[in-house]
Amino acid sequence: MKSGRGRQWRGCLLALRFLFLFFWGVPGARALDNGLARTPTMGWLHWERFLCNLDCQAEPESCISEHLFMQMAELMVSDGWKDAGYEYLCIDDCWMAPERDPEGRLQADPQRFPGGIRRLADYVHSKGLKLGIYADVGNKTCAGYPGSFGHYDTDAQTFADWGVDLLKFDGCHCDSVKHLIEGYQYMSLALNRTGRSIVYSCEWPLYMWPFHKPNYTKIRTYCNHWRNSADIYDSWESIKSILAWTSSNQEKIVDVAGPGGWNDPDMLVIGNFGLSWNQQVTQMALWAIMAAPLIMSNDLRHISPQAKSLLQNKDVIAINQDPLGKQGYLLRKESSIEVWERPLSNLSWAVAVMNLQEIGGPCYYTIAVASLGRGIACNPACLITQLLPEKRKLGFYTWTSSIKTRVNPTGTVLLQLGGTSKTTSH
Repeated sequence: MKSGRGRQWRGCLLALRFLFLFFWGVPGARALDNGLARTPTMGWLHWERFLCNLDCQAEPESCISEHLFMQMAELMVSDGWKDAGYEYLCIDDCWMAPERDPEGRLQADPQRFPGGIRRLADYVHSKGLKLGIYADVGNKTCAGYPGSFGHYDTDAQTFADWGVDLLKFDGCHCDSVKHLIEGYQYMSLALNRTGRSIVYSCEWPLYMWPFHKPNYTKIRTYCNHWRNSADIYDSWESIKSILAWTSSNQEKIVDVAGPGGWNDPDMLVIGNFGLSWNQQVTQMALWAIMAAPLIMSNDLRHISPQAKSLLQNKDVIAINQDPLGKQGYLLRKESSIEVWERPLSNLSWAVAVMNLQEIGGPCYYTIAVASLGRGIACNPACLITQLLPEKRKLGFYTWTSSIKTRVNPTGTVLLQLGGTSKTTSH
């Protein structure tokens, strides 16, 4: 009788876990109805690494030109990036000619893109990749090139005719909040009217915050992902500020994210110059927890094997791309330690333990298993695997046990909780 009651109790707990995730998984906001970005977008974007470098004579390997993008397309295929999930090769600002053509259409700079965007798109597509491009809702782009204000339909159709697959739509040089909101909405509809599948990446809330709180429910119905905070820099201070902004605003932004629409904390700067190894691990781990678009900005021609391995880590990418599509959140902060968690499909959870301390050695932090995953992640027990900074199975933990982590300064330990294979109990 006692064992029968135990089995019945475990069955009730399992049913409660299913019900919890079912009701939590009911979407709280309608997504943009274009069938795209069902998981966070993955790809490469030139901006943080290459900025607006126009000097192709002095710096032919670093200027914004079709040569740069063709090289990156080749490497995305040959070096395993495409196979890892990085699908979109994206152009940012500074690709345009200074003026529109006689028919009022945007045109690429003829010296730096002599074949035009159509030929570049064909080349990118021949590699099995997709092409992203940049424009601006206002009168000018942030770098001063022609903006799309007053030309939304023309520009949307031009991008479709060229074979573009993603539009990053910036918000510089817009003369009013009214025009900003209307412009972002109108371009979304204009892109859909072209009949071409084009992921729509907005910066709408970033430009709204100085005036009033953005309406994220509305933004989600028009955009596939949206930037909330200022441009990322290749620095630990920048990573920290983005994570701090996200956690302090998580009650406003977490629940609106899901298949078809994602909060975008900006580019991955892993493989550049400003982050230590531990800080690169932190960015990769936390971008996975936040269900963020994984858009790299680095030089794939000159990237270390260690950074490449981190960016192509299949286990971490699987967390980022988890089909349940729920964004993670900051669970608790104690002194210099932050614990973040994210629900995953198949009743699993991801947990990130981050050490913000910038002095001294590694920090040991013990977590009660029952406190994780809303109390159900390991109820009655689960297998826990450490994924970062290196992968190792930690064993089978019961709901009443604790797990001790060792976290380097500015580093993160990423754990996955889930599975029922009984190994050694803790």
